[in-house]
Amino acid sequence: MASAQIQAQKQAVVDALVEKIKASVSGVLVDYKGINVEDDTKLRAELRKAGVEYKVIKNTLIARACDEVGYTELKDCLTGMTAFAISNDDQVVAAKILNDYAKNHDNFVLKAGYCDGKTLDADGIKALAEIPSKEVLIGRMLGSLQSSLYSFAYVLQAIIDKNGEGAEAPAAE
Repeated sequence: MASAQIQAQKQAVVDALVEKIKASVSGVLVDYKGINVEDDTKLRAELRKAGVEYKVIKNTLIARACDEVGYTELKDCLTGMTAFAISNDDQVVAAKILNDYAKNHDNFVLKAGYCDGKTLDADGIKALAEIPSKEVLIGRMLGSLQSSLYSFAYVLQAIIDKNGEGAEAPAAE
């Protein structure tokens, strides 16, 4: 009976993980061995502040959840000590925070992940992390629009100024 209860508990964890993965926009798997408690606490606080859920989960449970969701490619990287970061709102925030952390900690390794329904290897996660934030992209787009409108207005003003030089104003009656 004990093994049936354990199996039911494990299945409940897998079911909850499947729902979290389905509801999320991105997720990152990392190998977190060799991290001290102080650094881990700082990392978790930063992820929590960004709205990212970060948990250490057994590889077998992650593998079962990946099978159910259709991310079977992620199972290849499930070795060693694995932590899973899941973001529900921002596609790049988890990858960005974890990639920055990995740059400063040799033992912390990005394994793989997913974004908008597609699986990514470690290089894909690093590339995702290099994408500027949504706010920066919006700022760049608005800057491009503003400069285009400014150039258009400048050209119109030049045409008006050129046509207005030789013409005399009509006399008032």
